[in-house]
Amino acid sequence: MNRRRVSAAERRLEAYEVAYLAGGPQRVLEAALFALRDRGAVTIVGPRVRAVEEDDRLAEHPVERAVLASCPRGRSLKIVANAVRGGPDVAAIKRELVALGLVARSRHRLTPAGRRQLATARKAATLPTYLFDGPAAHPDRRLRRLVAGTSLPSGLGRTLIRMGRATDPDNDYDYTHDPDFSDTHSSSEPGGFSCGSGGGGGGGGD
Repeated sequence: MNRRRVSAAERRLEAYEVAYLAGGPQRVLEAALFALRDRGAVTIVGPRVRAVEEDDRLAEHPVERAVLASCPRGRSLKIVANAVRGGPDVAAIKRELVALGLVARSRHRLTPAGRRQLATARKAATLPTYLFDGPAAHPDRRLRRLVAGTSLPSGLGRTLIRMGRATDPDNDYDYTHDPDFSDTHSSSEPGGFSCGSGGGGGGGGD
């Protein structure tokens, strides 16, 4: 209970919390895939992702462990993305950010404090650029194309949200799969989105 009363200004946000502020559940998923692949913990070939070894020591965060647990023998990237994006570990990040006053519970938008924290994290330049700008900021062109492809079509995203609200109005992450939030996100204006998948950013070569 005491931790819930600590303000965001009194502690440093970890990388996946920053990713959530920058692009919601989709950005958290993207960040985990990039981190694990860059670390050699997973292989991503075509539409499939596979854990190299069933070893939690290769993962540094619960979201990363969720990715590894979902594909020990290889699985469709889309299936893994849906499971992780809507899973309890991503939902826990959202609840913590709400408790810190960085994300508003209603409509899941960043608060002014959330926008300030995101701007501060970007300015510090200590985290990978893809946390802020999404797949386009990763230097591996083939990899970023595959990871960017995990977003659901906008129409399906809206349908899933309506279904979630109709069946459970108190659903803690009924917005999880909505890529339409990226339409209102601008990478040059931190926090100008509704906690969904972002875009933009620079890229690099293979």
